Amino acid sequence: MSRLYANENFRLSVVLALIELGHDVLTSYDADNANLGVSDAQVLDFVRNNNRIILTFNRRDFIQLHYQKPFHPGIIVCTEDKDNLALARRIHQAILDLNNNTENQLIRINRLG
Repeated sequence: MSRLYANENFRLSVVLALIELGHDVLTSYDADNANLGVSDAQVLDFVRNNNRIILTFNRRDFIQLHYQKPFHPGIIVCTEDKDNLALARRIHQAILDLNNNTENQLIRINRLG
């Protein structure tokens, strides 16, 4: 499936569900980028250099970054949802709907209801 990068604010339970759905997910902790004050622009550079789609709850900043730096492997911004499995399934389906062609795409995953 897809190569994803879970931003520091992204819940591990959603990451684990995405892995179960077949995605390769690298977390900021696994990449040694956690708790270092890494800026959002540096996170975007990291995913560009590592060809990974960013997963984040930091919607405002990453939507702005998408317009400032529109060339990237993909940005998935999510609204908070306590149903981790449902959120993972919506992310998975959005990627499938794009035929895994997320390059330069801003993908918004909204909570249902």
